[in-house]
Amino acid sequence: MISGKFFAAGADRRIAITIAILVAVAIVVPILNLALPPDSALHVPSYMVALTGKYLCYALLALSLDLVWGYCGILSLGHGAFFALGGYAMGMYLMRQIGDRGVYGNPLLPDFMVFLNYKELPWFWHGFDQFWFAALMVMLVPGLLAFVFGWFAFRSRVTGVYLSIITQAMTYALLLAFFRNDMGLGGNNGLTDFKDIFGFSVQANTTRSALFAASALALALGVFVTWRIVGSKYGKLLMAVRDAESRTRFLGWRAENVKLFAFTLSAVMAGIAGALYVPQVGIINPGEFDPANSIEVVVWTAVGGRATIVGPIVGALLVNAGKSWFTGALPELWLFALGGLFVAVTLFLPKGIVGTWDQWRARSRHRAAPDEADGDAGSEEEVVVRVEPRPAAQLKPPHGGLAPQPAE
Repeated sequence: MISGKFFAAGADRRIAITIAILVAVAIVVPILNLALPPDSALHVPSYMVALTGKYLCYALLALSLDLVWGYCGILSLGHGAFFALGGYAMGMYLMRQIGDRGVYGNPLLPDFMVFLNYKELPWFWHGFDQFWFAALMVMLVPGLLAFVFGWFAFRSRVTGVYLSIITQAMTYALLLAFFRNDMGLGGNNGLTDFKDIFGFSVQANTTRSALFAASALALALGVFVTWRIVGSKYGKLLMAVRDAESRTRFLGWRAENVKLFAFTLSAVMAGIAGALYVPQVGIINPGEFDPANSIEVVVWTAVGGRATIVGPIVGALLVNAGKSWFTGALPELWLFALGGLFVAVTLFLPKGIVGTWDQWRARSRHRAAPDEADGDAGSEEEVVVRVEPRPAAQLKPPHGGLAPQPAE
């Protein structure tokens, strides 16, 4: 719950409105889905609840990228990897909850392990029968990968396009690794056929509504945390590293540590988004590591407007809603539409939708300010006081001192 102190402390109005909307959506949409009959005009269908919940997870993923790209200048093309790792951690928990209800009826081994003649459960699967352990891994695994990767990359002063290429290479390497059957994670098919979560069926409308509410609240919390970070002294330091890293180093700050914290926290946020995504879509497979997915996240953030907090959310919701429509109406044109959208935004809206709106409002206020100043100046009589300098010979020194003499 967002305390009243947050709103009373002069928080940015847009952030407050966004959080309030997300909290309201988390409450209202499940009620409209569960409490109203299907023939009601206000009823929200279950498929729409699941679809929108997936979009909210994408919005949290875009927000995590905005933290490092918009405010720290790190263009990561591998955030899909952190999203997928969080999803796999949740998928492993859901697979352990199946128990003996699988096709082969093995109470310990998932069906794909029985099919591949596994004799015992791999060591890294132990503990995933407990939710608290799975929740810890959802944050720890992506965060640890980001920390180790960032430790070497940032201390080696890798920046710009080279860093982007390395993050994409990392994602592609994980894609190839998770495709292998001997990884013990389902290979090409991944993890699927989930039964329940916390003892409730994942297909039940109540469960879908609860997952939707959890996604909306997680996104609201992500907005709040990002806003607090950006508005803090550390946030100012983040932007200093983004705008002038060499000058920041010259002033005595260790830029690699500044970037490492933001990159690790961003990966944790992406992992949480992936964990909420998996039970709503019912599957997680190596395709989530596809570098094209990470590039799509960049498109969402750019369309909405990076370094705006709200912009990536707007971009993720709009682009994915358009994707759902295009893939149904004109599936063969979707990739062309996505590429054209990115080019158009780059050329005509370089600051994105929200960033362009902010720029337009700032210019409007700037144009209105001189007019108001001129009106105020015209309403008062202008008084000019002119002080004539006195010659040096006429100046009388205090206390009988010597008068200044003219220069020869």
